[in-house]
Amino acid sequence: MNSINGTTFKEMLAGGVKALELNRALIDELNVFPVPDGDTGTNMSLTISTAMREVGLADTNELDKIALAFSKGALKGARGNSGVILSQIFKGFAVALDNKTELTAKDFAEAMKKGTEIAYGAVTKPKEGTILTVIRVASENAVKFAKGRNVDFVKFLSQVIEAGEQILAKTPEMLPVLAKAGVVDAGGRGLMTIFEGFYAVLTGEEIKMIKDDAVRPAALIVNANGTEATEEDILVNDYDNITFQYCTEFFITHLNSTTTLSNIDKFRDYLMTIGDCVLVIGDLELVKTHVHTNHPDQALKAALKLGELDGVKIENMVEQNRKIKGENDSKKKTKREPEKDFAMVSICAGDGLSAIFKDLMVDVVVEGGQTMNPSVYDILGAINSAGGKNVYVLPNNPNIIFAAEQAKELADVNVFVIPTTCTPEGISAALAFSPDCTAEENYENMKASFGGIKTVEVTHAVRNTRMNGFSVKEGDIIAISNKKIIAKSTSITEATLNSVRKICTDCDMVTLYYGEGVAENEAMHVAEVIEAEYPDLEVAAYYGGQPHYYYILSAE
Repeated sequence: MNSINGTTFKEMLAGGVKALELNRALIDELNVFPVPDGDTGTNMSLTISTAMREVGLADTNELDKIALAFSKGALKGARGNSGVILSQIFKGFAVALDNKTELTAKDFAEAMKKGTEIAYGAVTKPKEGTILTVIRVASENAVKFAKGRNVDFVKFLSQVIEAGEQILAKTPEMLPVLAKAGVVDAGGRGLMTIFEGFYAVLTGEEIKMIKDDAVRPAALIVNANGTEATEEDILVNDYDNITFQYCTEFFITHLNSTTTLSNIDKFRDYLMTIGDCVLVIGDLELVKTHVHTNHPDQALKAALKLGELDGVKIENMVEQNRKIKGENDSKKKTKREPEKDFAMVSICAGDGLSAIFKDLMVDVVVEGGQTMNPSVYDILGAINSAGGKNVYVLPNNPNIIFAAEQAKELADVNVFVIPTTCTPEGISAALAFSPDCTAEENYENMKASFGGIKTVEVTHAVRNTRMNGFSVKEGDIIAISNKKIIAKSTSITEATLNSVRKICTDCDMVTLYYGEGVAENEAMHVAEVIEAEYPDLEVAAYYGGQPHYYYILSAE
């Protein structure tokens, strides 16, 4: 493979987003400055997740337009120092890939080089041993690896990642605070994780969790007195080093007609006099600002001279440091063993469905589902808080099963992931649980419980399409079963009834879970019509409160 097209580049970006989201909590733990601005993994993940959404809105497979959309989205979503720097790296990609239709190794190396230049230019006082060092050294090597004709892109990217990992491992030698903590730079680790996501997409490999040796140097890190550094040592050290108390971020939008690039440069210079970690990036349409200062009011007042303010965020880093230190102390005191043999965790969207699962003795309900999949660490947190030696997880969505399996590998207790793909399957599995069975018996019984369930989801079409013999227009009400459209109408009730008529053959019971926006009397009317048409069929309707879907139906 000597080059990639826009479609593959989009898939690579999505892989990078997924890899960073999978590992964001681990990257957060690398921070040696435990303050709001120090949640590097979260900040970087939120930054490129917003960038990926912008790519989706652009609805294009053209390479240069994808790069531009990702760059703009990254700037809009940039969080913290690490997120802002990352947005500038991808701004370099957008600049270098302008008018490109395919991406070669040489193009990628040039994009990395341009990203390095722009990122360094955006930071008022660049510090080596950070993400800046990692992108600079990796890009320098990328230029070397890209020389020659017909360079294989996959091999090239592998070499770039290896070079990046090598310099990342050396970051503790450049920053004493990293050496004392015994970790590599969090921002650099995040960047390489994104690149590893790129590589996994190209090779078809599974995107995995980072290994411990990729975040902590092999050498033992000790204090000056020869003892091993503790978490408390690091926290106290960082608390003492907080000179400027408030992490301040905002956008300057709708800039005044009289504002010039020179004015923006002067604004950046002014912030340097009242704080540090200054980043002022953008153009005459949008300026992203980040500064640590003791006087956020003065930063905002100066910005108002240039234009309007939006997305203002001011966080007290000293207080956050106190809170984190207190939480860590509390965790050390209160860590307990699981209190009971069994527990269940379910994932669903809708307060009604959540209440149903809790009535079925599910211990923890995680909010999530279609369009809002919880992360691995959201699920892991639920597992840890469930309080069981054996925990059964009900994903209730095919897109969440993999994340649940990843959480299983990280948990300290015995976890069973029941591969439920929808809420009715999850309810059936929860009903099948018995405290009198062994852990393995429950696992097998819960898996077998939903094999004969037919499910339907009634929603509205978000775009025009032709599928399964249906010509659908945006806004039409459609019923989907087994990934196929089985009914279409302009009426929610009609589409629901038509779907029931198609799936109720040889069934004894139909259950309707009505979502937000559907009145109870409407749902009861649908149930009554079904009962009238099929007098031998048992029909029940429950409030689910789920978003996006007017009804979720199950027939068995």
